[in-house]
Amino acid sequence: MTTHPLLQTLIPLVSDLSRELPERERYRRLLEALRGLLPCDATALLRLDGEQLVPMAVDGLSQDTLGRRFKVSEHPRLQALMENRGVTRFAADCGLPDPYDGLVEGHQEHLEVHDCMGCPLYLDDRPWGVLTLDAMDPSRFDGQDLEVLEGFASLAAATVKAVERMDSLTRRAQDEQQLAEVYRQAARQVRSQEMIGQSPPHKALMEEINLVGGSELTVLISGETGVGKELVAQSIHARSLRARHPLISLNCAALPETLVESELFGHVRGAFSGAVSERKGKFELADEGTLFLDEVGELPLAIQAKLLRVLQSGQLQRVGSDREHRVNVRVIAATNRDLAEEVRAGRFRADLYHRLSVYPLRVPPLRERGRDVLLLTGYFLEENRARLGLRSLRLSPDAQAALLGYNWPGNVRELEHLIGRAALKALAACVERPRILTLTANDLALPSNQPAPTSRPVDAPEIEAVGDLREAVDQYQRQLITASLDRQQQNWAAAARELGLDRANLLRLAKRLGIK
Repeated sequence: MTTHPLLQTLIPLVSDLSRELPERERYRRLLEALRGLLPCDATALLRLDGEQLVPMAVDGLSQDTLGRRFKVSEHPRLQALMENRGVTRFAADCGLPDPYDGLVEGHQEHLEVHDCMGCPLYLDDRPWGVLTLDAMDPSRFDGQDLEVLEGFASLAAATVKAVERMDSLTRRAQDEQQLAEVYRQAARQVRSQEMIGQSPPHKALMEEINLVGGSELTVLISGETGVGKELVAQSIHARSLRARHPLISLNCAALPETLVESELFGHVRGAFSGAVSERKGKFELADEGTLFLDEVGELPLAIQAKLLRVLQSGQLQRVGSDREHRVNVRVIAATNRDLAEEVRAGRFRADLYHRLSVYPLRVPPLRERGRDVLLLTGYFLEENRARLGLRSLRLSPDAQAALLGYNWPGNVRELEHLIGRAALKALAACVERPRILTLTANDLALPSNQPAPTSRPVDAPEIEAVGDLREAVDQYQRQLITASLDRQQQNWAAAARELGLDRANLLRLAKRLGIK
């Protein structure tokens, strides 16, 4: 390559360094220029995050690649790139698997990458990530290309540094909580999951999380089952000044009514049968930190009154004790119920509702997030690829279309389970173990397109009139409850919500009807 084309490629990128551009647009232009400078089938920019590489931008790879997370220790080529400060080119007959096998756009056959090279990017002498170039032609790159890439890497590092510097200045101008930023970075290293998405609803949610995270406001997270309300609570806590203190979680729907008070406020020895020692409750464990109350709408009314007192005064009493304990806790609550409607129906205290919903936050269902479903799918595909020991796990075009066309009544949780199930079944159906496994629409086995659920009516089972009216009513109620439990996988709290009953009332009714 002559100096003139090289300058023509680099000059616009240098000019971009002084312009205000969104991070992803800046990285997209960088890869577009690299692919124009060194024509190939695909390029990618990945950032090192702990022990994994996170795609920041790709050009020529399938869209779900952006949702994948490549653990360095599981990808020998990426590991080799990180260990060499210079440019590395892999021989065409190299036996090391390529992380992008089967992911290059326009190549739906089981084609593997035949020529690839890349280099690490360093910022202030610390490893930031890698640049990769891949080609199907085994002789695409030569020695001169390695020199060009080495020079280009310096400009790429300058671009990344400019992005980070601008981002840092913006955050500082918007929020001077530098300590919270340190905690957020620490939390990022240990978290097991992250919030993935690029759709407008997802971005709006992230903006609200960033806004409320640094405050001390009580947050009420609402959303359908499976949208990731607990993940939102974790993100809010990680962005708060309480991040160095614990985030304690309690699922209010998973406990018998008799144990809820003890779990929240603790108990003393002998307070009830089985209380053989003194025990702190969730509030005391979360002191100086955050308490996440999942399914808060399931709390019995008697417990709601005691919870309100703690929220108002910061004081609590353990079960069986008269001694006051003072706590400093931020509460984040979540529910898939319409609590305003629960208040009108008399099943939830109005004063507690207003105390919890100081900052209401709605998590959008997956069907409203557009192509985010493919990014999330990429994340789950990579998880299952590593679990199943495959070189690559990818989607066929008809599978992508099926995912985009489905309404996802179970949201992200349903997607996660679907991908795990489909990958396992598709692998079991192979006569010989493949290196690259492609999931088709048939493997996903999605139901036919459904209308988006609004309120889920309970199907009334058909019964025959037997005996007197009371017996007929009991039989009808028995069948109705049994059918709801079957639909909810024997989850009594979920069945109670579906039937519009308080869980305790449903249990009493079931006991009278002889339902176990």
